[in-house]
Order: sequence, then structure tokens, then C-alpha cells
Amino acid sequence: MQTAEINHTDIQILLVEDNKSDAMLTIRALKKHNLANNLIHLIDGAQALDFIFGKGEFDGRDIENKPKVIFLDIKMPKVSGLEVLRIIKEDERTKRIPVVMMTSSKEEKDILESHQLGVNSYVVKPVGFENFSKTIAELGFYWLAINNSPEI
Repeated sequence: MQTAEINHTDIQILLVEDNKSDAMLTIRALKKHNLANNLIHLIDGAQALDFIFGKGEFDGRDIENKPKVIFLDIKMPKVSGLEVLRIIKEDERTKRIPVVMMTSSKEEKDILESHQLGVNSYVVKPVGFENFSKTIAELGFYWLAINNSPEI
């Protein structure tokens, strides 16, 4: 698990990404725009579910401390992003947490299934450092500063 400086009482972004390069680029882009102060990076869907529901290595974590947004990769080991999304959106305690599916998949079935499961946004990762960095910064700014979500 890689994390930026974390204040466990105010998690803003939960980044669930198994690709180290994509995770590093995401964190770098968010830091550049001062959007990564309270970011937690997890490397697979099983770890994400344990974190969200306070189980396993996160047993005892205050699950009322929900992230403001989850950036979720679709294709991951152990538990896929689609399965994580399904579980989050089916649970009363977590269904209002905004989830942004960030993936390289442009497959129509992945887009359709993500939306059927309740994803808040589906973003195909841009190719190229500058485009990737710009997109991540815009996503972070939108979900943390512009979007008004109900209390989760």
C-alpha cells in the first residue's frame, strides 16, 4: 500500500489501482494541484473492500470516515473493479460514495455494466503523460472542489 500523507479522519480520495506507473502518475498529478493531501492508494479490489468496510488489515478502522471519491481501476487482481463497484453501490452505508471508474477499457460492455452498477463517472485513461496528468487533475478538482455531494 502506498499513501500520500494521510489524516485518517478526513479521507478525500481512495485510489484503487494495481498499475504502479498509473498510480504514481495519478498521485503526482493530484499533488501538483494540491489535491492529494488525504489520499490513500490501495493495490487491489480485495484491499479496497477491506478498507471501506473496516475488515482484514483495516479491522477497527472507523468506517464512518468515508472517502469523498473513489478512483477505481476496472481490471485488478483478486476482486475486479466492477465487483468492488457492485458491493459499494449495494450497501446502504456506502452507496452514496462517488465512484469514478478509471480504466484503459473502451469496451462497450464494461461501460454499460459500470453504469448499470451505479458508477458516477467512467473515464478512459488518456495516453501520454500530459493528457493523463491534465485529466486526473481535472477529475480531482471536480470531485473535491466543484461537485456537491450529499453527506455520505
